[in-house]
Amino acid sequence: MLPKLFITDIDGVWTDGGMYYTADGDVMKRFSVKDGWGVIFLRQLNIPVAIMTGENTPIVAKRAEKLKIDRCYLGVKDKLSLARELCAELEITLNDVAFIGDDINDLPLLREVGFSGCPENTPPYVKAQVRYIGEVRGGYGAFREFVENILASEGVLMNVVKECATK
Repeated sequence: MLPKLFITDIDGVWTDGGMYYTADGDVMKRFSVKDGWGVIFLRQLNIPVAIMTGENTPIVAKRAEKLKIDRCYLGVKDKLSLARELCAELEITLNDVAFIGDDINDLPLLREVGFSGCPENTPPYVKAQVRYIGEVRGGYGAFREFVENILASEGVLMNVVKECATK
Protein backbone atom coordinates (compact mmCIF):
# COMPACT_ATOMS: atom_id res chain seq x y z
CA MET A 1 0.00 0.00 0.00
CA LEU A 2 1.29 3.46 -0.89
CA PRO A 3 2.04 5.81 2.00
CA LYS A 4 -0.48 8.63 2.41
CA LEU A 5 2.19 11.15 3.45
CA PHE A 6 5.92 11.49 2.84
CA ILE A 7 7.95 13.36 5.46
CA THR A 8 11.54 14.31 4.85
CA ASP A 9 14.41 15.76 6.80
CA ILE A 10 16.56 18.22 4.84
CA ASP A 11 20.17 18.44 6.04
CA GLY A 12 21.92 15.20 5.19
CA VAL A 13 19.01 14.07 2.99
CA TRP A 14 18.32 16.86 0.49
CA THR A 15 21.71 18.45 1.19
CA ASP A 16 25.13 16.93 1.73
CA GLY A 17 24.93 18.03 5.36
CA GLY A 18 27.59 20.69 4.89
CA MET A 19 27.21 24.29 5.98
CA TYR A 20 28.81 26.69 3.57
CA TYR A 21 29.65 30.23 4.63
CA THR A 22 30.62 33.24 2.54
CA ALA A 23 33.25 35.68 3.75
CA ASP A 24 30.36 37.90 4.87
CA GLY A 25 28.93 35.09 7.02
CA ASP A 26 26.03 34.21 4.73
CA VAL A 27 25.02 30.55 4.93
CA MET A 28 24.46 28.54 1.77
CA LYS A 29 23.14 25.03 1.16
CA ARG A 30 23.48 22.88 -1.93
CA PHE A 31 20.35 21.06 -3.11
CA SER A 32 20.10 18.47 -5.87
CA VAL A 33 17.45 19.19 -8.50
CA LYS A 34 16.90 15.43 -8.65
CA ASP A 35 14.96 15.53 -5.37
CA GLY A 36 12.42 17.86 -6.94
CA TRP A 37 11.31 15.02 -9.19
CA GLY A 38 10.43 12.97 -6.13
CA VAL A 39 8.05 15.76 -5.09
CA ILE A 40 6.59 15.95 -8.61
CA PHE A 41 6.04 12.17 -8.70
CA LEU A 42 4.17 12.31 -5.39
CA ARG A 43 2.12 15.29 -6.54
CA GLN A 44 1.00 13.20 -9.55
CA LEU A 45 -0.38 10.69 -7.05
CA ASN A 46 -1.89 13.36 -4.76
CA ILE A 47 0.40 12.29 -1.91
CA PRO A 48 1.45 15.24 0.26
CA VAL A 49 5.05 15.97 1.22
CA ALA A 50 6.12 17.56 4.49
CA ILE A 51 9.56 18.91 5.33
CA MET A 52 10.63 18.69 8.97
CA THR A 53 14.02 20.08 9.84
CA GLY A 54 15.74 21.14 13.02
CA GLU A 55 17.37 24.02 11.17
CA ASN A 56 15.58 27.36 11.08
CA THR A 57 16.77 28.86 7.84
CA PRO A 58 14.97 30.73 5.07
CA ILE A 59 17.00 28.72 2.54
CA VAL A 60 14.86 25.64 3.23
CA ALA A 61 11.67 27.70 3.06
CA LYS A 62 12.75 29.02 -0.35
CA ARG A 63 13.36 25.48 -1.64
CA ALA A 64 9.95 24.37 -0.34
CA GLU A 65 8.29 27.38 -1.96
CA LYS A 66 9.95 26.64 -5.31
CA LEU A 67 8.66 23.05 -5.18
CA LYS A 68 5.21 24.13 -3.90
CA ILE A 69 5.58 22.16 -0.66
CA ASP A 70 3.03 23.77 1.67
CA ARG A 71 4.00 21.80 4.76
CA CYS A 72 7.46 23.10 5.62
CA TYR A 73 8.34 23.02 9.30
CA LEU A 74 11.55 24.74 10.40
CA GLY A 75 13.27 24.61 13.79
CA VAL A 76 11.54 21.35 14.73
CA LYS A 77 12.79 19.88 18.00
CA ASP A 78 10.34 16.96 18.24
CA LYS A 79 9.58 15.51 14.80
CA LEU A 80 7.56 12.62 16.21
CA SER A 81 5.10 14.91 18.01
CA LEU A 82 4.73 17.13 14.96
CA ALA A 83 4.18 14.08 12.74
CA ARG A 84 1.45 12.87 15.10
CA GLU A 85 -0.26 16.26 14.87
CA LEU A 86 0.00 16.20 11.07
CA CYS A 87 -1.42 12.67 10.94
CA ALA A 88 -4.38 13.75 13.09
CA GLU A 89 -4.99 16.68 10.74
CA LEU A 90 -4.88 14.38 7.68
CA GLU A 91 -6.85 11.63 9.46
CA ILE A 92 -4.15 9.02 8.93
CA THR A 93 -1.84 7.06 11.24
CA LEU A 94 1.94 6.99 11.51
CA ASN A 95 1.75 3.61 9.79
CA ASP A 96 0.54 5.50 6.67
CA VAL A 97 3.70 7.66 6.66
CA ALA A 98 7.02 7.29 4.86
CA PHE A 99 9.91 9.23 6.45
CA ILE A 100 13.50 9.64 5.34
CA GLY A 101 16.01 10.97 7.85
CA ASP A 102 19.69 10.58 8.52
CA ASP A 103 20.67 11.27 12.11
CA ILE A 104 20.04 10.92 15.83
CA ASN A 105 17.25 13.51 15.99
CA ASP A 106 15.33 11.55 13.32
CA LEU A 107 15.37 8.22 15.19
CA PRO A 108 12.15 8.65 17.22
CA LEU A 109 10.12 9.25 14.05
CA LEU A 110 12.03 6.69 11.96
CA ARG A 111 11.11 4.03 14.55
CA GLU A 112 7.38 4.81 14.42
CA VAL A 113 6.46 5.29 10.74
CA GLY A 114 5.20 2.60 8.39
CA PHE A 115 8.11 3.03 5.99
CA SER A 116 11.47 4.47 7.09
CA GLY A 117 14.57 5.17 5.07
CA CYS A 118 17.94 6.90 5.06
CA PRO A 119 20.65 7.93 2.60
CA GLU A 120 23.74 5.80 2.02
CA ASN A 121 26.03 8.01 4.12
CA THR A 122 23.95 7.73 7.29
CA PRO A 123 25.64 6.56 10.52
CA PRO A 124 25.42 2.77 11.06
CA TYR A 125 23.39 3.07 14.27
CA VAL A 126 20.67 4.92 12.32
CA LYS A 127 20.87 2.54 9.35
CA ALA A 128 20.25 -0.35 11.75
CA GLN A 129 16.82 1.08 12.60
CA VAL A 130 15.35 1.82 9.16
CA ARG A 131 13.60 -0.33 6.59
CA TYR A 132 15.31 1.10 3.50
CA ILE A 133 18.96 2.14 3.15
CA GLY A 134 19.56 4.11 -0.01
CA GLU A 135 22.44 3.73 -2.39
CA VAL A 136 22.64 7.50 -2.91
CA ARG A 137 24.38 9.91 -0.54
CA GLY A 138 22.46 12.77 1.03
CA GLY A 139 22.46 15.81 -1.26
CA TYR A 140 22.63 13.76 -4.44
CA GLY A 141 19.03 12.68 -4.95
CA ALA A 142 18.45 10.56 -1.83
CA PHE A 143 14.85 11.75 -1.42
CA ARG A 144 14.04 10.94 -5.04
CA GLU A 145 15.61 7.50 -4.70
CA PHE A 146 13.52 6.85 -1.57
CA VAL A 147 10.31 7.92 -3.35
CA GLU A 148 11.13 5.92 -6.50
CA ASN A 149 11.87 2.81 -4.45
CA ILE A 150 8.49 2.95 -2.73
CA LEU A 151 6.60 3.74 -5.93
CA ALA A 152 8.40 0.92 -7.76
CA SER A 153 7.63 -1.55 -4.98
CA GLU A 154 3.94 -0.65 -5.35
CA GLY A 155 4.07 -0.97 -9.15
CA VAL A 156 3.24 2.65 -9.95
CA LEU A 157 6.62 4.25 -10.69
CA MET A 158 6.71 3.73 -14.45
CA ASN A 159 3.15 5.05 -14.90
CA VAL A 160 4.05 8.20 -12.96
CA VAL A 161 7.28 8.63 -14.94
CA LYS A 162 5.35 8.21 -18.18
CA GLU A 163 2.80 10.84 -17.11
CA CYS A 164 5.54 13.30 -16.16
CA ALA A 165 7.46 12.68 -19.40
CA THR A 166 4.45 13.56 -21.55
CA LYS A 167 3.76 16.94 -19.96
